[in-house]
Amino acid sequence: MVTELRLSAFRAHRGAVLPVRPLTLFAGASGSGKSSALEVFEALALLAGGVPLGGAFPDPAGCVPDGARADRQGRRGFRVGCTAEGPAGAVRLDLAVQAEPRLRIVGERLTGPDGRTLLATALRDPARPVVHAEWHTAGPTPVTRAPLPDDRLATALAPLRVAGRTDGQLRVLAAAEQILVALRSVFPCDPQPHRMRQPVAPGEGRLRRGCDNLAEVLYRTRADCRTRHARLVAAAGAGCAGPVRGLEARTLPDGMLRAVLERAAGGVVTPLERLGDGELRYLALSLVLLTGPGVLAVDQALEVPGAMQALTVLADGLDRDLDARQARELTALAARICGDGHMRLIGTVGGTGAAAARGTAGATLVELPGPEDREAGRTR
Repeated sequence: MVTELRLSAFRAHRGAVLPVRPLTLFAGASGSGKSSALEVFEALALLAGGVPLGGAFPDPAGCVPDGARADRQGRRGFRVGCTAEGPAGAVRLDLAVQAEPRLRIVGERLTGPDGRTLLATALRDPARPVVHAEWHTAGPTPVTRAPLPDDRLATALAPLRVAGRTDGQLRVLAAAEQILVALRSVFPCDPQPHRMRQPVAPGEGRLRRGCDNLAEVLYRTRADCRTRHARLVAAAGAGCAGPVRGLEARTLPDGMLRAVLERAAGGVVTPLERLGDGELRYLALSLVLLTGPGVLAVDQALEVPGAMQALTVLADGLDRDLDARQARELTALAARICGDGHMRLIGTVGGTGAAAARGTAGATLVELPGPEDREAGRTR
C-alpha cells in the first residue's frame, strides 16, 4: 500500500510530505493544493502501468512550482514521489521531471527500507532521449548499467531488464514489484450527475470514471451479489430523501436501461433522473465503495493474489453537492469499507466533508496550509 505522497516541488507545494491512510481526506482553503495530491497519485499510477510521461502529466508546465525560474539552458521541472509498504519493507520512489524545454524524466531513485539505492537514473546527454540507469546487483559486479527511455518509469521497466539471478537483483525486483502493485490498482472517480440521468445501453457492466453508466452497473450488480446490493439499498435509504425499498435498472422498450428507486410506500417508482445532484453523487460513490475491482473499470495487478491487493479510489471533491447528512453517511460507509483492508479512499473535501471526517472514527483528515500560511512558514 502507498503510505506517503511526496510533493517535493509540485505546483503550490514545496517539500510537502502527505500521509496516506486507508481513508484519507485532504482539506484546506482554495489554492492549498488539495487536488494536486490526487493528481500526483493518479500520475504515478499511470506511469506504473506503463503509460508514457506525457500521458501521465498532460500539462507539465502547469506542474512546475509557482515562481520557479528556468536555468541558463531554459530548463524547469518538478519533483514527486511516494512510499509503499509491503513484504519488502518501506520502499521509496522519487522522480525528477523536466517540463521545459522538453518533457522528460531526468532522475529516478528506488530506495530500499535500509536506505540503499536499488535503482537510479540520471540524464547524462541532453541530446539523446535516454537516461543512464544503474541498479543494484551485489554479484561480481556491484551494479549493472544500461540506457533506458527518458519518457518511461524505470521502475516499471525493471521486471523486463533486471535478470533476477543475484540477491541484489532480487531485492531490486521485489522493491519494484511492491511499488507497481501499490500504484496500479487505482480508480479515479468523479461522478457527473448530468450524464448519470440518461438511459444507457447494456454492456459489460464496469463502472466508468464519470459514473455515467450507473444504470448498466446496477443492472449487473443486483444479479451478481444480492448481499452487496442490499447494502447499497440501505445506503440509498440513508442518503436519499424519502423512504427507499429498492434500487435497480429496468429495461425500456428500446432496450436501453433506466435506473430507478423503489419507494417503500405504495409501490412508487422514482427514476434517477429526477434526483438532485447531491443524491446522484452520493449513490454513485456508495456504489463504488460497495462493489470493488470486479465492477470498477480499473487495471488490476493480476499476477498478485487478490488477498494481497488493495484498490485505491481517488475522489476529488468527495463532498461536492452533498448536504451534512449525506457527507456523514458517506464518510461512515467509507470508514467501514476501508477498515476491511481491501479498499482505500483518498479524497478532497470542503467544510462539510471535513466536519464529517472529524466525527468519524477511522477517517484521517489532512488539513493543508493555505497560500498565506505557506508564505508565513506555518503548517497544520
